[in-house]
Amino acid sequence: MQLEVIGVGGAGCRIADAIRAAEPTDRSFLTDVFAFDTDESDLNRTVIPESHRFRYGPDGSDGGLEGDLERRRTLGRDHVDDLLERADRATPGAADGVLVAVGLGGATGGGAVPALVSALQQRSDAPVYVLATLPADREFDAAAEPSGTGPHSSEPITATDAPPRPNAAANAVATLERLDGVASAIITFDNEDWLRPGETLADGRDRCNRELATRVAAVFASGGDSAESVAQTVIDASDIRRIVGDQSAVVALGYGDQTVETSGSRFGLGLLSAEPDVETSEAVSAVETVVRKGIHGKLTLECEPETADRGLLIVGGPPAWLNRRAIAEGRRTLESAIGGSGILGGDAPRPDGDRVFAAVVLAGVRSDRLAELRSAADRAGRVD
Repeated sequence: MQLEVIGVGGAGCRIADAIRAAEPTDRSFLTDVFAFDTDESDLNRTVIPESHRFRYGPDGSDGGLEGDLERRRTLGRDHVDDLLERADRATPGAADGVLVAVGLGGATGGGAVPALVSALQQRSDAPVYVLATLPADREFDAAAEPSGTGPHSSEPITATDAPPRPNAAANAVATLERLDGVASAIITFDNEDWLRPGETLADGRDRCNRELATRVAAVFASGGDSAESVAQTVIDASDIRRIVGDQSAVVALGYGDQTVETSGSRFGLGLLSAEPDVETSEAVSAVETVVRKGIHGKLTLECEPETADRGLLIVGGPPAWLNRRAIAEGRRTLESAIGGSGILGGDAPRPDGDRVFAAVVLAGVRSDRLAELRSAADRAGRVD
């Protein structure tokens, strides 16, 4: 699938940057990557080419709009034509879909994204997906991190080193409501679940963005064939569109991988390459392991798989390790997990890879985390 990625606001631009870095060198799936923000310094921290970075809004600082979602929304509407024109200057119409990345806790991205997504939907028939990060409790609640120690650190848990954003939960809820019926689907990543105990958002965001980008690349770079290998069952843009739908379904991503032996030299010297001999039992075990991790391991949004309406499974890696029987069984496992028949599955050969992986898409999920954010927004008394 050929994908255009647009990052909006500080968090969205960093995510777009991470996705660009995660693109496989032998399997390009990005037509363009853009970064749109009101802060010039944030834009300059990305490695996205300058021609694809655009600062919009008043000159100088943020103009006193920090955290003000309503005023940022007005700013976004006022500049949406400029943003759309910037995106259209590159390769308009070349992408099978658009992915707009945004951090929902902030006001810049949350303010501009609904209007931008609506405009992008009118530009072409290609679906427009939103990749949204949910704010962690520690972002808006200074008391969310009690003293103590966590499993990932021997140091005492302390409050964040950045001031809390009391509007973060309300911003997230309000933006999600405005994206409902506008975005084709909303792929979610919950910072609360992925930050480690005692870890600040500033310290953990690069790691979290890499985790998210890995999953995005595993899903969207799955289609097509390389010169060296042909997929048995190709997952293309229409398959992804069929699973995630066009009704603003909430989507969670799962992922599992395992390093495997890929030495192909006949003499152990690397002089002559050959497809490695792989025991069937080893290949089956590797596929089963990563599929289990993808379905039942840590998701981008905590939810029960059985709440999903539809699911997609992609198993990739060195061709010799992609046991067709095990992949078919993995698809049945996913079908059983969500209790439905809306399942698609495919393989993604990676001749130069050294990992077997499974990417799982769960569409139409229901999550308690979204209800928790609404409750936090209600407590703050800031829900529109």
